[in-house]
Amino acid sequence: MCDTDHLEPNDGMSRRGFLGMAGAGTAGAVTAGLGVGAGMADPALAATTGVAGASKDPDAVDYEAPSGLAKDSPAKATALGWIDRGDQDIVGLNDRIWEYAEPSLAEWNSALAEAEFLRKHGFTIEWGAGGLPSTFVATFSNGSGKPVIGFSGEYDALPQLSQKPNSTQHDPLVYDDDPYAPNYGYGHGCGHSALGAAAAGAAVAVAHAMKRHRLDGTLKFFGSTAEEQLVGKAYAVKRGVYAGLDAFVDWHPASGNSASWSSSNALRSIAFNFTGTNGHGGSPIGNKSALNAARATALLSDMIREQHVDGTARLHFTIPDGGAVPNVNPSLVGIWFFVREGSPERVRILSEKIVDCARGAAIATQTRMSHRTTAAAWNMVPLQLGAELMHDNMRQVGPPVFSEADQRYGRGLQESVGVEPTGFDGTIGELKPPESVYTGGGSTDVADISWNVPTIRMGTAGIPTGTKNHSWLRTGATGSHAGHVAMVAAARYLAAVSVDLLTQPELLRGLKEEHAARTRRTRWRSMLPDDYQPPVHRPPDWFLERTQQSWPPRGITWPPPRIVAREKYSPIGPDLPPANIPPKE
Repeated sequence: MCDTDHLEPNDGMSRRGFLGMAGAGTAGAVTAGLGVGAGMADPALAATTGVAGASKDPDAVDYEAPSGLAKDSPAKATALGWIDRGDQDIVGLNDRIWEYAEPSLAEWNSALAEAEFLRKHGFTIEWGAGGLPSTFVATFSNGSGKPVIGFSGEYDALPQLSQKPNSTQHDPLVYDDDPYAPNYGYGHGCGHSALGAAAAGAAVAVAHAMKRHRLDGTLKFFGSTAEEQLVGKAYAVKRGVYAGLDAFVDWHPASGNSASWSSSNALRSIAFNFTGTNGHGGSPIGNKSALNAARATALLSDMIREQHVDGTARLHFTIPDGGAVPNVNPSLVGIWFFVREGSPERVRILSEKIVDCARGAAIATQTRMSHRTTAAAWNMVPLQLGAELMHDNMRQVGPPVFSEADQRYGRGLQESVGVEPTGFDGTIGELKPPESVYTGGGSTDVADISWNVPTIRMGTAGIPTGTKNHSWLRTGATGSHAGHVAMVAAARYLAAVSVDLLTQPELLRGLKEEHAARTRRTRWRSMLPDDYQPPVHRPPDWFLERTQQSWPPRGITWPPPRIVAREKYSPIGPDLPPANIPPKE
């Protein structure tokens, strides 16, 4: 039983909570400039770092994660038993999506595979949730239909991360041998094929348990597009797709098996486009180089790092197309930035400085600049009780069991990149309180969900310790036997927690109370502009036909406005007389 008295909203605060609200360290160096009271930290950041209270005081030196939250029950046994019997179906779903390796916003086959898996097990499918064509909501309901538990499915791959499974050296499965710009194909370098497959397997397992044991409730599985570009969920939350949930359970492939109640960085994705003039590279005078404008923006962004980029921030960019050949001056070049900070307001301030960098670059190169927000996401609202419930279930279910062959593979991956060869983590990590001072990190569009719905997250060791996500190592491991082991373990943890939420109403009540306590000082409002048009690709006709969608969906303008260069050559003044002819008196 959870001691929910500690979850009641109140003005009392632990030492850790006080530090979060008072703004200790770099994460709290935010006062009147953010429009909040002097001496008061940004409330959106404080909500995610201060402790609102839970079943155990994390400030205690001898903090130990509680036990007894996870309960054995016939329904949980049924759910876990279904996963044991159906693990190869879950593996097969992962492997199909892994082989498709489709990019963000174009996951046509992957989305269909995930939706069809759920449909075969009694879920109804609604396509185009929120307006993006490769998204769907799968729903299963029993009895009264309450409570409503959400699951997260993702299925987009990353460019240039193709890799053969089970190879301990970089060996791309897809290789483009362009003699001027060789390239690798797409690969699941963030493990989203496993993420969606495990969550779908867990949802089906819980549905079987609900039917057999007559449990009331509704399960909603959200197939989401373009997580790698942080587009899908934030846009769907803005359009109300996640409304009505009582809790949301989520996971992500990791290098360890653990739960936590840490936060994430908020993010704004900005696409800048510069237009100039075409011209021959051998006759450059008077040309206006869009490539130079993009390069100047990058340089200026580096120049502001010392004085304007805090330790919590992350600032990175790419130039997707800098020109095809050296002897054609490109008249259209873009540069794409991710601006990350600890809260939406900190992101806003830093991103406007990057916009100023682009404006300055356009002035200096006499090009024209346009920009748009392509995605934006809040920082994550963590829940201590949720982490404790997940951790207790992970201990109850047990860690993933890797074979010696799995461990040889893991050690080989580690050796290939110079990491200590310890293999895959076969333990359940200790649950530790987050640091009282936030130091920055990655971002996720799950964060927007977390401000609206109590959200529980965890990770399993689908990649060896010390290796990095968004790498070819993750792609290979996700398609390997070791990756399958970690993925099936994730399905078991998600299912176990979900059954507890359905059978222990006091846990769900406690999650809601902690969530209310954390978010009561901050009103969530989408970071996306009111006139936001999401980046989209037109689906192929066969996909529209199979999913019974029309094009364009409501709220999306098609075709999007074109960006066309109409600049004039840059004047350099009157012609000068030849050097060997003196001017007339």
